[in-house]
Amino acid sequence: MAALLKIHDLRVHFGAVEAVRGTSFSLDEGEVLGLVGESGSGKSATALAIMGLLGPAARVEGQILWRGDDAANPAPIDLLRQPESAWRRMRGQEIAMIFQEPMTALNPVMSIGRQVAESAEAHFPSWTGRESKRKALAALEAVSIPEVARRYGDYPHQFSGGQRQRILIAMALINHPRLLIADEPTTALDVTVQARVLELLRELQQQYGLAMLFISHDLAVVGQVASRVAVMRAGQVVETGSCARILTAPEHPYTRSLLAAVPTLRTDRNQPLAMVAVSTTKPEFP
Repeated sequence: MAALLKIHDLRVHFGAVEAVRGTSFSLDEGEVLGLVGESGSGKSATALAIMGLLGPAARVEGQILWRGDDAANPAPIDLLRQPESAWRRMRGQEIAMIFQEPMTALNPVMSIGRQVAESAEAHFPSWTGRESKRKALAALEAVSIPEVARRYGDYPHQFSGGQRQRILIAMALINHPRLLIADEPTTALDVTVQARVLELLRELQQQYGLAMLFISHDLAVVGQVASRVAVMRAGQVVETGSCARILTAPEHPYTRSLLAAVPTLRTDRNQPLAMVAVSTTKPEFP
């Protein structure tokens, strides 16, 4: 199967700082890839580069190859060589993103129904207000927001953290994109709500046949969602493999350190947690 998305030698510079250093990975149609690593490893910078949202302060090099669905022109295009107008057509329609903190991602002075409807109208300006509202209500119902007709005009602060995250998911999926990027979507949630959001993402991914790039620092969370995992350290992918293999038989010392740092019910609470090994040298592949 040809890859839907292929990242080759991606480099992201912020001035003299190289935040992403030659990252490469691919994602097939309908596949869920977990991208894991500690804070500062370059996960979010990679995701924002894919979306074209890093801004003028960043210098992005390498290739981000996207396979179109045009049968007459099946060759992939390099998104980094496309004009901003092409990015705007892609964002939200072909590739959508769920951000980490819903309270800052949502507009506090705009109703949630209007925000979801606006996501559709940006790509289908010919839709009437009635049509976009109907689509927004359907999207909110799909993510299990209760009493959507009554709460369509409510504002973000009137919803719980888990409900706000569901609203962001509705905004991302209203146009049925082919790729969904979920950037730490459960970090700000308690474990009970986290489990429900993860279950919702699994159901929607299977229902719509989405490819999904699921970003997290938590290997246990990724293990509930992804079929394949890429481990990122210091701006590079240092290990990739099936989720089962990565969780049970990791090959790279950094991956083993990440797993060892996760507390379990068997963890001796009298002992300090294992530290993730950090080095100033450039990481090497095993």
